[in-house]
Amino acid sequence: MNLRIYGVARTRAFRALWAAEELRLTYEHVPIEIGEAGARRKEFLALNPNGRLPLIIDDSFVLSESLAITLYLAKKYSPGKLYPAGREDEARVWQWSFWAVAEVDRGVNIWSLHAIRLPPDERDAALRDEALQVLAAPFKVLDAAVSETPYLLGPDFTIADLNVAAVISRAVDTDLSPWPHLKNWLMRCLDRPAARKTLTLKAMSDRETPVEITRHIARINRL
Repeated sequence: MNLRIYGVARTRAFRALWAAEELRLTYEHVPIEIGEAGARRKEFLALNPNGRLPLIIDDSFVLSESLAITLYLAKKYSPGKLYPAGREDEARVWQWSFWAVAEVDRGVNIWSLHAIRLPPDERDAALRDEALQVLAAPFKVLDAAVSETPYLLGPDFTIADLNVAAVISRAVDTDLSPWPHLKNWLMRCLDRPAARKTLTLKAMSDRETPVEITRHIARINRL
C-alpha cells in the first residue's frame, strides 16, 4: 500500500487523516496549504483541478472530496466493520455523511471563524449567533438520533460517526448543553485514540496558521 494524504490538518484533510488513523493505515501526510502557494499550484491542479483539499493518492488512484475519501478508505480497508456490510446500513452511512455536509458544515465553520479563529476585532457576533440559530434544528435531529444508541447505526462506531463528528468537531467548544445526547456522542467519538491523535495535529496546524490564511478562508467561502 502506498497512500498519501494531501492537506494541512486544519483543513477538511482532518477527516481523511482521522479515517486513516482509525484504520491503522500506513500513509504519508503531505501538509500542503490552501491557495496559490499550495493547492492552486500548477502541479497540484493537475491532480485536483478544483484546487481544494484534501486529496489522496492510493497507489495510483487519485481521489478528492473529504467524505468521498473517508467512505472509500473505510470500504476498502474495513468492510463489515468501520464500513458496514449490509446494504441498508451502507445507505444510512451515506445519509448521515451527506446530511452533515448539507445541514451543519457551513454553520459550524461560520461559528468557529467568528467565535474563535478570526482575530477578536474581526469577528462578527451577529454572524456567530445566526450560525448557532441555524445549527439548532439539525443538532436537535442528531441529538434524537443518538438518544437511545451509543452511535448513529447502533452499538458500534462506524464511518458515519466519524464523518459527522469530524464535521461538527469545530463546534466542540460551543454550548452543547441543549443537546446532551449529541454532546455525549461527540465526546465518545472525539475521545477515540485515532481522533485524539488527529485532533493534536489539527490543533498544531491551527496554531501555525497565519491570520492572512484565516481571512482568506473566510473571504473565499463567504463566511
